[in-house]
Formats: sequence, C-alpha cells, structure tokens
Amino acid sequence: MTAITHHIPDPLLAAYAAGNLPAPYALVVATHISMCLECRAAFDAHQAAGGVVLENIDQEPLSSDLKSSTLALLDRPAPAKPTYKRSGVFPGPVMEVLKGKPPKWKSLGLGVRQSILSSGPAGSARLLYIPPGQAVPDHSHNGLELTLVLQGSFSDSEGRFGVGDLEVADQDVEHTPTADEGAPCICIAATDAPLRFNSFVPRMLQPLFRI
Repeated sequence: MTAITHHIPDPLLAAYAAGNLPAPYALVVATHISMCLECRAAFDAHQAAGGVVLENIDQEPLSSDLKSSTLALLDRPAPAKPTYKRSGVFPGPVMEVLKGKPPKWKSLGLGVRQSILSSGPAGSARLLYIPPGQAVPDHSHNGLELTLVLQGSFSDSEGRFGVGDLEVADQDVEHTPTADEGAPCICIAATDAPLRFNSFVPRMLQPLFRI
C-alpha cells in the first residue's frame, strides 16, 4: 500500500472518539482508522485523553436535571475499536456492514456502480465502483461528503487520492472526481444531504439513485 497522505481532520476524529458522529460518517472514519496507523494512534490518544478528563473532574453536587443529562451522556456507548482485519478490498468495518457478503452493485451508467450500505435521516453511506478514466459528474455539496479510497485512486480539483486517503468535501468544494488509470477505483462515501449536480441528467436521475 502506498503512503496515506490525506487523513481524518482532528475535529472529526475527536467527535468519533466521543461517539458523536452520525453513523454514516462513523463508518467511513472507522474504516480509515482500520487502514491508517497514524490515525489509529491519534484515535487511541483521544480515547485515553477522554478517560483522564473523566477521572480528574472535581466532585461537585449536581442538580437533578444536570445529573440526568450527564448520566445520559456517560451511558452513550463509546465507539468500538475498528476491526483491522481486511478481506480483499474491504476493511473490517465495511465487511461487518456487508455481513461478510459481496456488495450488491447497481449500475449508475457508464460503468459506474454503487452499493448502498445505509440510508436514513442521519445520511447515507455507499460503496462506489468507478472504472479507470471514468468521472463522477461535476457536483458540489449541500452538506459534508467523506470519501475514502479502498482500491485504485481518483483525482479532482483537491488533488490525488490513493488507497487509504480520505477526501473531506463541504459546501465550498466543487469537483469532478475521475478514476486514475490502473485498477478500478472503489471508494466508500458518506453524505448527510443530497449532492448538487451541475448537469441536468444527473439531477433528473438523482432521486432514482438516492445520491
């Protein structure tokens, strides 16, 4: 595997360690951590720091309302340590969602395929398969999009992203991700809002493909 150069921003990593990330983003972050020694160490440090803070909080009397809300936060399960085992292209966290089975790919046209892993009010997570040289239609974002490369690579206005690299794209990013030559690019992507496509045909098909 080539060196990973695009990592999880620290605020996202801290939110994941605290159990505060929506499930689609948490899946992408867990998958990156399972592939990246640097972010795995940072995640462990965040969890250790959280434990130290709890141990050193001064004991103060709490009102009944504040006590209830504090206990509710403490009862929230901490994120499980990501599974580091890899099965072919797919790291442990993805294989857990797939229940050990191959993805169910559906065509988006021009050789591009997707497999939706989860979808709901908190957003969606999906696998994308992009043939070499093929581009995802030019788009911007209504929210935050996390894209992690599992195989191959892609390039866009933000740079080149290889295996293990994470692209974080918000409302200020407009791009046309294009798979590089070589192996097909397989990514896991999470969004919390529909993408904003610039061309008519992708916008028309958007409800059908749930992107």
